[in-house]
Amino acid sequence: MGDHKEPQINIELDQEIAEGTYSNLAIINHSVSEFIVDFINIMPGVPKAKVKSRIILTPQHAKRLTKALVDNVKKFEQAHGEIKDYEQPPIPMNFGGTTGEA
Repeated sequence: MGDHKEPQINIELDQEIAEGTYSNLAIINHSVSEFIVDFINIMPGVPKAKVKSRIILTPQHAKRLTKALVDNVKKFEQAHGEIKDYEQPPIPMNFGGTTGEA
């Protein structure tokens, strides 16, 4: 009777992706149908930076990601203490459109 199995997804992670990409700035744009998150590594004193990765999400997945990040930050802080959020000077963005920062 209770033999209902959850479907499993086999997720592969190749070596290049597993190494990751460092980012210390995320710029978020959105339309009615998608959220676009650009991850950037900006260096102090360097006036130019390149987008290192762009992730495009549906609004539903963006909301699930937000919930998952909030949950994981809470778990991290319970284990390691509060994450300090230091004041950062504003970074001028010069490529138009509505933007948010994270």
